[in-house]
Amino acid sequence: MAIDTEAIKYHVRGILEALGDNPDREGLKETPDRVAKMYEEVFEGMNYTNEEIAEMFNKTFSENLDTDCSHCGDMVVVRDVDIFSYCEHHLALMYDMKVTVAYIPHGKVIGLSKIARVADMVAKRLQLQERIGSDIADIITMITGSEDVAVYIEGCHSCMTARGICKSNTKTYTQTLRGRFQNESNGFMQWRS
Repeated sequence: MAIDTEAIKYHVRGILEALGDNPDREGLKETPDRVAKMYEEVFEGMNYTNEEIAEMFNKTFSENLDTDCSHCGDMVVVRDVDIFSYCEHHLALMYDMKVTVAYIPHGKVIGLSKIARVADMVAKRLQLQERIGSDIADIITMITGSEDVAVYIEGCHSCMTARGICKSNTKTYTQTLRGRFQNESNGFMQWRS
């Protein structure tokens, strides 16, 4: 699905008019174009399914890590990946988001930068924070073949901080635990803080 920038321009112009402003005044003349370009960038992930994102970032290395055994505890953790997204309920910015991803390798490892790229692309959709975690976990499983994946996210939501209740210090924390992390989450918990 391609993002329809012409429709975005048209509708942004209509929003400006609905707000009672003149979209032809100097400061707003190019606003519909700028917003369309911004939306094309910040919603890039809407062009791809989880499967397509997994294929896009499927750079793994086969390793004899001896981690296919049930008693092994080797784990890969990537912490504090900065992302932002937009809430699907108000189109409000979700910001200051930090993602931590952990997985237990099963014969292959993913390039570390690919974990950050997956998180970034998943966030570039109209989203819920909970779904960002689930989508990242699903994609990491598709790429690595490991069912043992954990994703922890903390972030601020402008739908709470800048409107409505206006609580500026509020943060939301979510975690997605799969496989061994569901039952043995103590090892992952220490990497969160």
